[in-house]
Amino acid sequence: MDGRKQFADVRGGWNERGVSFSVLVTGKRQPVWCRESRVDESDGFQIWLDTRATHNVHRATRFCHRFVFLPIGAGPSYRDPVGDQMLINRARENANPVRPGDLRVRGTLTKDGYLLECCVPATSLTGFDPHEYDKIGFFYAVMDRELGWQTQSVSTQFPIDEDPSIWTTLELVRPAKK
Repeated sequence: MDGRKQFADVRGGWNERGVSFSVLVTGKRQPVWCRESRVDESDGFQIWLDTRATHNVHRATRFCHRFVFLPIGAGPSYRDPVGDQMLINRARENANPVRPGDLRVRGTLTKDGYLLECCVPATSLTGFDPHEYDKIGFFYAVMDRELGWQTQSVSTQFPIDEDPSIWTTLELVRPAKK
């Protein structure tokens, strides 16, 4: 929306077991930089999800989640991928904490970027019930120290990281039966 060149191809899917995303970042000339201890400064992907899609509140509820995924940055040589839950600033209530190892992530470095594949299981999403609530609030940001930020809609001039009323709504559509 801000006229910036897109450097990441972001795709997502869902089923009753959770939500998954793939992010392909291209066009980097500098090496990927990620540190598990400094996720906000790392090259990576963050998603915000509201399992109730409540767009009339400006502070996150217990149904709002923030996750970060990095293609590398963990382990002794920083070569292992990272998936973690983050708190949402000014939240009225935090979502249930995610157990270590629940988030699944795979990162593959390419000649000019990386491919990141990540999954948030339904058990890590407070209130996720697609049969009862067929819409979720959603926002993403791909952050890159070299290329900048790519968001799904508005940029950081808005309080995207803490105000669920700004996030878009995804309708969880089931495939037609044959």
